[in-house]
Amino acid sequence: MNKFGWKLPRSIRRWVSLWALVLLMVASCAAPALTYSASHRKAMQTFQRSQQRWIEVDLSRQRLIAWQGKTPVYAILVSTGKTASATQTGVFRIQSRHRYSRMQGDDYDVPDVPYTMYYSGNYAIHGAYWHRRFGTRVSHGCVNVAVDHAKWLFNWSTIGTPVVVHD
Repeated sequence: MNKFGWKLPRSIRRWVSLWALVLLMVASCAAPALTYSASHRKAMQTFQRSQQRWIEVDLSRQRLIAWQGKTPVYAILVSTGKTASATQTGVFRIQSRHRYSRMQGDDYDVPDVPYTMYYSGNYAIHGAYWHRRFGTRVSHGCVNVAVDHAKWLFNWSTIGTPVVVHD
């Protein structure tokens, strides 16, 4: 059910989801960011020449794309770190994965954070059930995604999956 009290048929929901994914991927590929550092660009080219699974986080567009070699397989809006707690850029690998994790800081304490994938110290890609502001920078440095998308990424990735985070 939506806010109008009716539900679209599954086939139409799939069609809309597919087209949203296609449009997001085309928009991401059509105008590549000019701020990639040489190391980010080189890493992305290396991953694209392989058949390896890898994750790209574009901070300037607030988008995450899951890749298999040079083929984008999943694209979503994310919420990354606000100015005071910016998301770290670089080339990383998923170091640990937790079905649920507790996130704590000086001004927050969030229990049961779902589908947490740590890639650099306390930086992680994880589900965010406490907001729906994807596409804007509101996190404390992590890459927030909707819970259903976090579940997909969690099931698709493994420890060691590369993560490229760039402006």
